[in-house]
Amino acid sequence: MEREIKFLPAYDERNNPKGNYGIHGVDLRMYLKGELGTVQFVVYTNWHLPHVQEELLNTSKRDKLSIKCNFEPMPADVGYHSPKPIYEGQEIMSDCCEYLGGKPCYYDGSGLYAEKIYKVLVEKGSDEVWKKLEEYYIDIFGKLK
Repeated sequence: MEREIKFLPAYDERNNPKGNYGIHGVDLRMYLKGELGTVQFVVYTNWHLPHVQEELLNTSKRDKLSIKCNFEPMPADVGYHSPKPIYEGQEIMSDCCEYLGGKPCYYDGSGLYAEKIYKVLVEKGSDEVWKKLEEYYIDIFGKLK
C-alpha cells in the first residue's frame, strides 16, 4: 500500500479570460493506493491566497455563515477510485484516472463520512486517519492489496 499526501494550492480564477472559475483555498488530500484501487480523504482547508483572504475579511457582507464557509476547514470527501464498477449500474467517471495509473475509473464518495474522518484527524492525528482509510479500503475492495 502506498500513502500519499498532497496539498493543492489555493487559487483566484475570477478574472480568467476563459470564464469566472471563482476562488478556492488549499486542499489537503490523503490517498491510500493499492493494487485494487485508491481511497481518498479530502479537506478544504480554506487557506486562501493573501489578497483573497484580505478581501474576504474586509467584505461588508460578512456574517457567521460566510466566515465559517470562508475560513474554517471543511471536510469534503472520503471516496474511492476503482478500475471496475463496485455496484450494479455504476457509470465510469473517467477513461484515464491519475489515481489508478491511467486506467478507467469508477468513483464514489461521501461528504458525511468525511466529517467522521475529519474528527479523527483533529482528535487523533494522521496515523489514525491512515487506519480509517485502510478500513475503508477493505470495505470497498475486500482486502488490503
